[in-house]
Amino acid sequence: MDTKAARQAIFRRIREAHGRPAEVTTEERAAMADYLARHPQGPRPEIGADLPARFREQALRMSDTVHEVASMEEAPEAIARYLDAVGVARRAVAWKTLDGLDWNGAGMQVEFRPPRDADLVGITGCFCAVAETGSLMMLSGPDTFASTSLLPETHVAILPASRIVAGMEDAFALARAERGELPRATSFISGPSRTGDIEQTIVLGAHGPYRVHVILVAGA
Repeated sequence: MDTKAARQAIFRRIREAHGRPAEVTTEERAAMADYLARHPQGPRPEIGADLPARFREQALRMSDTVHEVASMEEAPEAIARYLDAVGVARRAVAWKTLDGLDWNGAGMQVEFRPPRDADLVGITGCFCAVAETGSLMMLSGPDTFASTSLLPETHVAILPASRIVAGMEDAFALARAERGELPRATSFISGPSRTGDIEQTIVLGAHGPYRVHVILVAGA
């Protein structure tokens, strides 16, 4: 469901309550861009020039699993093999942006819709990934359902290597440059869901997927 209209209506009411125009003005956008350009960043660690290698290292540290393929066309078969390896049926729900891949040819049954209770596997892309932390940045939309990475027990994300940026600051800068404004739901996924509330023992899958598998596409 596209909630952009409702979101904009809420923002308009807030702006009007503060005596501002209902829509953001060109001057306000320019002032924000100027502030961001002049605002100094905090200290950042040295992560090296090989961003895919750093991302893989950090993603594994966060309990993800990572498999590299050469092209997007290889992703369905790689996902099918992964599901076989973990003992999960080759059935999934996926973002509509992935409906052009040959899922049937890989022996996968994929539906392009938001997940329901019985769906065990969710397949997504991602807006970009952060090499410094091994995180995936997800932006929701009518074809990129936020729930696909949150509800199923197994989350598989397809990540083009060209969409890996150095740090979180770069991820937000890329979102501003390509989208202009953030959508209703923006999330960073750093490994499977976990909690340490009980006796400080880490338990995976507490509030979301307990498996996160990344298909890293080297040629995309």
